[in-house]
Amino acid sequence: MSSSPDRLVYMANQIGKFFRSQGHDRAVPGVADHIRKFWDPRMRKQIDAHLDAGGAGLDPDVREAIASLKGQ
Repeated sequence: MSSSPDRLVYMANQIGKFFRSQGHDRAVPGVADHIRKFWDPRMRKQIDAHLDAGGAGLDPDVREAIASLKGQ
């Protein structure tokens, strides 16, 4: 499954909104865990590339969660 960067940013931010009420310390690992478990490796590669290019549009907790997945 290949998605546009805008679509992946939207999806990642939606996941972030779900976890936001749990506070930063639980939201970041929650988002990271969800992306690691449920996103296709190609989607993860695309969102990693988007983050490397500046990560425009990514919410701060989501940005941190994606960065934490690098190398996994």
